Amino acid sequence: MAKKVPLKIAIAEHPHTSAIRNGSIPIEGVDAEFITVQPQIGAFRRMVRDVEFDVCELAPTTYIIARAYGAPFVALPIFVVRRFHHGGLLVRPDAGIGHPKDLEGKQVGVRAYSVTTGVWNRQVLIDEFGLDASKVTWVVDDEEHVTQLKLPGNVIHAAPGTSLADMMARGELVAGLEGAAGIGRTGAPTGGWKEVEADYPDLLPNAAGIEADYYRRTGVYPMHGTIVVKDAILAEHPWIAKSLYDAFDRAKKEWLARLDAGEATTASDKKYQALRQIVGHDPLPYGLQENMKTIVTLEATAFEQGLTPRRMSIAELFVDPLAP
Repeated sequence: MAKKVPLKIAIAEHPHTSAIRNGSIPIEGVDAEFITVQPQIGAFRRMVRDVEFDVCELAPTTYIIARAYGAPFVALPIFVVRRFHHGGLLVRPDAGIGHPKDLEGKQVGVRAYSVTTGVWNRQVLIDEFGLDASKVTWVVDDEEHVTQLKLPGNVIHAAPGTSLADMMARGELVAGLEGAAGIGRTGAPTGGWKEVEADYPDLLPNAAGIEADYYRRTGVYPMHGTIVVKDAILAEHPWIAKSLYDAFDRAKKEWLARLDAGEATTASDKKYQALRQIVGHDPLPYGLQENMKTIVTLEATAFEQGLTPRRMSIAELFVDPLAP
């Protein structure tokens, strides 16, 4: 029997990946060592800065930026986190912001300019509502994962010791992305950031209805977690792409069966059950062709938002594990 290839793998715990992480679904031909990084955002930085893992779950915008600057790893069309982004941009009710274009000429807070949630939210505002994002001053208070990234001139850092939540409370920001340094709704959790007593409404009300219409018209279904593999690994063992894909696909199919049977009831499960009402039976579609519209949209918007120095081709960004 051929010796298995040892791989260090950093992926988060999801209901649809747990069977891979606990070994009940093996990755054929691979001796997997799973590295747990909590939160997974820590693994993002370790991968794009130090290429620390052989296989890693990355935020897709972070990946596209890193690849554009020469990162020695490539993505597989396996997307383990997804959601829409029409909601979550919260506005001060006294700021006179009734339409996305009202943000032009104003300051808006987001944890980091390249954070995938913010990129997808801006994509909606630009493509669907005509926002000129270059006329908004985006205020950040965290570093970008990819150190080579050169931020556009309309991105500024909050002053040291100043939080985006405090800036929002003082009226220096007219809007902010929910969860960015504590910006949130009254009584709502803010993802571990400091709690804020403020009642900020969504810029776009009835986001769920708008999202369903958006998906029906465009076929775009934003992804978050993307699986990347070192170029050197695939150069020496090209079959590993298919082995990884098959394991992730099998784990997901078993999870879908549990969803169908009503046996999967975590908060994550419930989120994807709800998304089924918009996208259909499989709320986590894998594969290159199935996700082409979404991939092309994210690559294009990353360039248009000043995150990549050039346009990236699909062949540069993804390996198709199902190609003959």
